[in-house]
Amino acid sequence: MHADTSPEITRGTAGTDERDRPVLRVSGLSKRFGGTQALNDVDLDIAPGEIHALTGPNGSGKSTLIKILAGYHHAEPGAVAELDGEAFDLGQVTGSRHDRLRFVHQELGLVGELSATDNLALSRGFARTAFGNIRWSEMERRTTALVERFGLGIDVRRPLSTATPVQRAVVAIAAALQGWEGRRGVLVLDEPTAVLPPGEVARLFDIVREIRDAGAGVLYVSHRMDEIFALADRVTVIRGGRRIATRPVAELTPRSLAELMAGEEMETGHRPRLAPAPAEPVLEVRDLWAGPLRGVGFDLARGERLGITGLVGSGHEVVPYAVCGAYPGPVRGRVRLPGRSERWVDAKDAGGSGIPLVPADRAGEGVIGDFSVGENLTLPLLDRLRARAGRLDRRRESALAEGWIQKVGVRTAGRGARITTLSGGNQQKVVMARCLAQQPPVLVLCEPTAGVDIATRLQLYDLIERQADDGMGVIVSSSDTEDLLALCTRVLVVRDGRIVREISGRDITERALLHAMEGTE
Repeated sequence: MHADTSPEITRGTAGTDERDRPVLRVSGLSKRFGGTQALNDVDLDIAPGEIHALTGPNGSGKSTLIKILAGYHHAEPGAVAELDGEAFDLGQVTGSRHDRLRFVHQELGLVGELSATDNLALSRGFARTAFGNIRWSEMERRTTALVERFGLGIDVRRPLSTATPVQRAVVAIAAALQGWEGRRGVLVLDEPTAVLPPGEVARLFDIVREIRDAGAGVLYVSHRMDEIFALADRVTVIRGGRRIATRPVAELTPRSLAELMAGEEMETGHRPRLAPAPAEPVLEVRDLWAGPLRGVGFDLARGERLGITGLVGSGHEVVPYAVCGAYPGPVRGRVRLPGRSERWVDAKDAGGSGIPLVPADRAGEGVIGDFSVGENLTLPLLDRLRARAGRLDRRRESALAEGWIQKVGVRTAGRGARITTLSGGNQQKVVMARCLAQQPPVLVLCEPTAGVDIATRLQLYDLIERQADDGMGVIVSSSDTEDLLALCTRVLVVRDGRIVREISGRDITERALLHAMEGTE
């Protein structure tokens, strides 16, 4: 462990009573929300010095389990929980025992208007002088030291609303690790790598292993099989609110784990169909400047699936926002949609050109939590759904929502259900349906499968491919090489704000992508 985070950790000795006792044990865990049984008699135990993966399909109950451990939800009567052999209340949110359970939630729990320094202080307190004044320089020094281990250039004084999703994820992880004394405690990580590029994933893995090696238990929630097999000692699969199995990872294969998750045989690999013959462009971008971007330009052909990738800070994550007119900062450049508009428009006005965006931050940018599934889906189409008197035609709105819910396979109690009752994968389907319902010539997606399980990931792949087969141009901006390998017929690699490499067809391999991203071709 790093000296500033774990000076008091001592590793236990294998074979002792303390070492054999689970650091966290939960049994008989159930939770019902109205008529929905979210969890049903789930058992879970985590050993000290163990990385224990928790996986299952979207909506299986993983997030509910984590929220109960964190004290956000109360468990149903009859559940028993022990932390290091001592019972604790599964609704308790304060006290020294619960402080030894640390969490990084999928929604991150950050305040966008505040800086990284302020966000870390909210969870662990401000450094103060003897007179009670805040020691800002000390706070900024501590925050900088915590985030620098990820190698990101985060300005710890700027509001997190100006940071990228990757940077916000790193701040949330740093907040959970600060002041960590991991002896006989548990660190819970809920999809921590959802938007992290490969280099940052490796750094996070190193930190997680250090915490494990110091004797702490780690509960690692993930849909990513490669992460589970690379990192975990054991894995628990839950499906439909029930624990299906707990197995040593060494006894499983990707196929057998996928079958436990899905409840049936399924193919885990996915590769794009061969690219169609060159077609006319549906999007032309020239001399794009925004944030770190330095004169980026490219064409997108009809029916093409174009990937855009790079390391964090390279600028690849800015491209989709700039192309769609959604980047919050200054933008220069030209965008044209041949066939719909024969004139070039300023990139800053591209949002009015009919290019919809599926954003990277689904919770913060993609859905309105207080709205229903149907309202989220039809929001950009209200002008088309008005009757002659100017009022909203509710019948047409309902029919449109129902049609797209069926078309993209959203699992929901109905279009009137609140969007936040859906799993992350089903929320992503709603956001995609909202974009597709606009019948655009181009669809732009940022991190399209972040935080979704393998079954939903494959469904999203098929949905994207169908749109391309129908002639839509698709841009996939992703730090996930699995997405790029599975979807893209051409990939542009961005480094230092410029496109430095184009990889096409069978040349798109993980090795080629990583070398191009790192500049080590």
